[in-house]
Amino acid sequence: MSENNPLRDVFDAIADPTRRRLIRMLAEAEEIPLHELTAQFDMGRTAVSKHLTILKEAGLVLDRKVGRETRFRLNASPLREIQDWVAFYNKSWSTNMLRLNQLLEEEEI
Repeated sequence: MSENNPLRDVFDAIADPTRRRLIRMLAEAEEIPLHELTAQFDMGRTAVSKHLTILKEAGLVLDRKVGRETRFRLNASPLREIQDWVAFYNKSWSTNMLRLNQLLEEEEI
């Protein structure tokens, strides 16, 4: 589970392509109202809201009410968990590729 919010795992939250698209949209804007987000998808407001709820449960999305409108913004800090996980394996791959390169060079001699 995520340290940011125990309700939803960050990896689970970003597993869906719709939620990844929502994250991208929110990353490109300071804040977006629900109706503007919904207009970008071929699904209804309820479906988009469900995806946003999952992202909120993982701590990736924050919302606030402005009158009757709900506006959403990205909280990217939980993505650090994913970045750290990928960095660990990236380091492992880099080390393995370096070893392979060394072995190939030794065989050429």
